[in-house]
Amino acid sequence: MKVVKKIGYVLVLIGGLNWGLVGFFGFDLVATLLGDMSGLSRAVYALVGLSALVMIFAHKSCCKSGACASCSVQQTPSAE
Repeated sequence: MKVVKKIGYVLVLIGGLNWGLVGFFGFDLVATLLGDMSGLSRAVYALVGLSALVMIFAHKSCCKSGACASCSVQQTPSAE
């Protein structure tokens, strides 16, 4: 699962940088490199979206386990 998370993280970074370019400069790097809505560019967009979902669920499970270092969620110990 670590490999999936790392690949997902890289794809989310690519998507975020691409959207930053679109928002600030009106320049879509993925479309420029792979063709405007070509099969390959659509595949990249789909993988970026799936990666975002993987990152959401990975973060959610991380927070539930109490091992989350990236947010301020603190797991309270249960009284036994």
